[in-house]
Amino acid sequence: MEENTTALSAQNQDNLSENSTQEMLELAGDNKISEFPDYSTMNLKDIIQAFQDMLDRADQQELYKNADAMKAAFYKVLKREKVAAGVFEESAAVDGEPEEQVASNDAFGEIEKVFKEVYSRYKESRANYVQELEKVKEENLAKKLEIIDKIKELLDKAEDVNSTFPAFRELQNQWKSITLVPQAQAKDLWESYQLYVEKFYDYIKINNEFRDLDFKKNLELKTQLCEKAEALENEPNVVTAFKELQKLHEEWKELGPVAKEYRESIWERFKAITSVINKKHQGFFENLKDEQKKNLVEKTALCESAEEIAGKQVSDSNEWNVLSKQMEALQAKWKTIGFASKKDNQKIYDRFRAACDKFYNAKRDYYSNFKNVMQENLAKKEALCEQAEALMNSEDWKKTTDQLINLQKVWKEIGPVARKQSDIVWKRFRAACDHFFDNKAKHFGEVDEKYDGNLAAKLALIEEVKAYEINDSKESNIQAMREFQNRWNAIGFVPFKEKESIQEAWNKAMDIHFADIRSLDSEKKLNKFKKMVLDMKNSGKGDRGLRMEREKLILKFRKMEQDIATLENNMGFFAKSKNADALMVDIQRKIEIAKGELVQIEEKIKVIDSQFQN
Repeated sequence: MEENTTALSAQNQDNLSENSTQEMLELAGDNKISEFPDYSTMNLKDIIQAFQDMLDRADQQELYKNADAMKAAFYKVLKREKVAAGVFEESAAVDGEPEEQVASNDAFGEIEKVFKEVYSRYKESRANYVQELEKVKEENLAKKLEIIDKIKELLDKAEDVNSTFPAFRELQNQWKSITLVPQAQAKDLWESYQLYVEKFYDYIKINNEFRDLDFKKNLELKTQLCEKAEALENEPNVVTAFKELQKLHEEWKELGPVAKEYRESIWERFKAITSVINKKHQGFFENLKDEQKKNLVEKTALCESAEEIAGKQVSDSNEWNVLSKQMEALQAKWKTIGFASKKDNQKIYDRFRAACDKFYNAKRDYYSNFKNVMQENLAKKEALCEQAEALMNSEDWKKTTDQLINLQKVWKEIGPVARKQSDIVWKRFRAACDHFFDNKAKHFGEVDEKYDGNLAAKLALIEEVKAYEINDSKESNIQAMREFQNRWNAIGFVPFKEKESIQEAWNKAMDIHFADIRSLDSEKKLNKFKKMVLDMKNSGKGDRGLRMEREKLILKFRKMEQDIATLENNMGFFAKSKNADALMVDIQRKIEIAKGELVQIEEKIKVIDSQFQN
């Protein structure tokens, strides 16, 4: 009795009752420590089939451990497949339009209905199981009370050792075979049972040899339990170790006493390792709570960011695409963060989900209206196609070239169209433009043959430039340079295929012999302009004349900027055209000349501005 009284006291102190054990197991379940398959890798039908198979097996423990995980996985996969099908949100396409939905809501509604029916079967089955389990517990309570009564009766027959001890052992075996009882009576029932077991051992008149043999066997078994418990200290999973320890405690309860000299030491040994594992288990859940608090803080920050994005007023598809990437990044980050506490986890998820839904609903509404705009853009581009096709066979090369370039500029200014029409209408427009420019290139290729004499003249002039010797007279050198340039300009066209190379040779020759002279000439022109500005300021016109001159330069500057932008834009259109290389070289040359003139205009504006500062 001394041994078992001590044991009961220690159990109460270390929270090792059946009640506390159940509470700790439930806590482990709340934090999702239990392992189960990753159902989120399955498709919707396979999840439903797996659920039905478990229902058919009628394994309530398997169902209880997996049901909620399967439900969460089902709705996770359902959401993923809805998004993939375009039911909740649209993926941004080329030109900014949304993809068409490829699945109906009815299909997902039907499969969700099937899952709900299966889950309802599970809930009904679980309720029936719990009801039946309570009945079994009540029956087990009655059986165990009956066993206690029979042990009481054996105490009156304690003198008849040969008959009472085997009967006592049989009652103990019966007690072990009976499992669950109502939680409210479990503790009192066990203490009552243990009390009468102790009384039987303390007051039964059993011979010392038989008693010592039983004590020895019990000591061996309890020593083995201590060793098993001590081995659990090396178990990496503290929850698994705790659960195994509870099983060992259940076995300890069912063993009889040991000799008095070993009772305290063997129990202290078992209690010591129990305390170690309990502390590790407690520390694990304390750390888990800290981690859950941290996760809640991080998820709250993500919610705030998502709400900020969802609250923005968006006016164009580019901004939608940028914000969509930001929202996707938040969702990806969310997946890397663990659970919050049970009371907060669903709330914080609902908050994040609400922000995401608000954003994607607004995006869907925008693109729904955007479809009308894209249809209008399509009509405008088809009209440009008709205009280009009307010009494609023209032989008015200069006028038609300008017209097509203008059409291409207008095309660029029109907004996007739906992807499935975008390539079609672009190829149509491209084909009309290419047809004209191919004809133009062919025409001028034939004309080139007429310009061989001009080519010879320009080659001869290049040689003159190369042979010219720079003298000490700047004015003379500048005059020579200008005469060379005037003569070059006076010579007519050369064969088209030679245009690029002859121009390159001319520029190279002029750059080599007159680079410094050109610079001096530019400086001379700028000085001349400075003198004109100074004369204007000192004249009757004064500042008013300078402002008018500055305004003219500004207008010229802006027009030239527009011309450069148009030329650069045209290069994008000609890039994929046949026989476009020579044309693009010519355009690039014009761009370089225009940019040089921009620099000169800027210098002139600075000269005028300096007069206002003075």
